[in-house]
Amino acid sequence: MAQMTMIQAINDAMRTELKNDENVLIFGEDVGNNGGVFRATENLQKEFGEDRVFDTPLAESGIGGLAVGLGLEGYRPIAEIQFFAFIFEAMDSVIGQMARMRYRTNGRFHSPVTIRAPFGGGVHTPEMHADNVEGLFAQSPGMKVVIPSTPYDAKGLLISAIRDNDPVLFLEHMKLYRSFREEVPEGEYTIPLGKADVKREGKDVSIITYGAMVQSALKAADEMEKEGVSVEVVDLRTISPLDIDTIIASVEKTGRVVVVQEAQKQAGVGATVVAEINERAILSLEAPVLRVAAPDTIFPFPQAESVWLPNVKDIVDAVKKVAEF
Repeated sequence: MAQMTMIQAINDAMRTELKNDENVLIFGEDVGNNGGVFRATENLQKEFGEDRVFDTPLAESGIGGLAVGLGLEGYRPIAEIQFFAFIFEAMDSVIGQMARMRYRTNGRFHSPVTIRAPFGGGVHTPEMHADNVEGLFAQSPGMKVVIPSTPYDAKGLLISAIRDNDPVLFLEHMKLYRSFREEVPEGEYTIPLGKADVKREGKDVSIITYGAMVQSALKAADEMEKEGVSVEVVDLRTISPLDIDTIIASVEKTGRVVVVQEAQKQAGVGATVVAEINERAILSLEAPVLRVAAPDTIFPFPQAESVWLPNVKDIVDAVKKVAEF
């Protein structure tokens, strides 16, 4: 085992798959000699050559189209969108082509494409760099959407994504890239897509969340433990498809639920989780399900970011409310 940050774990996952499969290619803006804006692909071009790790023009539509074509020709492309909200230029390639390929061709062709992109607030980026638009893709049939919260999960999930025959959107929260280290196996291992993880066992209240909010939820759980409230934290890890079984098992265990997301509240992943709980386990609830989310406004400029983003206090307040209901 080695102590790794999330960015190191992601780099190690791509190196592992470049070694394992000659059809794995990495491309995007500045991913080659520069190693990407966050150095996620650092030294990979040097190790595997310019034919396997290469730069593209500053054109997300071109990156998306190239990924579609390479996938059809038997390659396993890893396409980096330099910042997640830049993906709007490639929406037709992703949602209109990759996500529909297996259905459109009656299973004759597929799109084994992994699209990596950093996103998320708390690091004071310019406009359209931090936006949480994962809900648009979770709502798109044919796409798998994965959002790790730890270095260990990031490596295992990314290897699984690269090996998957369906297109996978793999989102990496910028705040988590270098915020902490943990033990990560140096060899290859996989974590199944579509499987949530209980990051902390509890019996009084369930917090269901994903991405950077997992770390905030764990801090909130620590605070609530001091007040005698036992909080379970469920990390979705994959937001499409959702692991309904793990969600419902936690709800039936605690009877009280807070769903947390960094993205704006309307039409988000959290709304789907609440709907699933109401449809499948409403008689297990002892209180209404509460949501903690960002306001339904445009992601603010950096000066206002700290008052806009959900935080530990917001989560603690929601947990107290459902616990006291």
